Amino acid sequence: MKTKEVARAALLVAIAVALSPFFIPLGISKCYPAQHMINVVAAVVLGPVHAVMIAFLAALIRNMLGLGTLLAFPGGMIGALLAGLAYRTFRNTWTAGLGEVLGTGVIGALASAWLVGPVLLGKSMAAGTLIAAFSLSSIGGTIVGLLALRFLRKVNLWQPPSD
Repeated sequence: MKTKEVARAALLVAIAVALSPFFIPLGISKCYPAQHMINVVAAVVLGPVHAVMIAFLAALIRNMLGLGTLLAFPGGMIGALLAGLAYRTFRNTWTAGLGEVLGTGVIGALASAWLVGPVLLGKSMAAGTLIAAFSLSSIGGTIVGLLALRFLRKVNLWQPPSD
């Protein structure tokens, strides 16, 4: 791993942890977009392996600080992986965002409801409720992440690779 990549990854972990308590109130629900924004940015800028490592480290630190739950692991990591694979395959930031929403909002939510809840937390969880909550946050975070990538491109801090 290059020094620049390590620095970028560390910065993205720090941003994910620092912004994790912030939410957007949406009626009776809340959107927590930070990790999902970071997943999209990391997937596009650094790739799927780095994105998964960033999601894992951010979830680990958040849990150690009491800012998260074990549900952060499957949601964040699966979303980061699918976002990175989608971007690698299609070279399109929108597909990275779609990968994040599908990975976190559906697959991560189901993994949380069917595995993490019953096995690690000892309680059953409603899959539909988790899908709604995870999807809400991942859609919000994906939108912010796509805007962040547009900004990074505009100020010349990131450029998509030319084919």
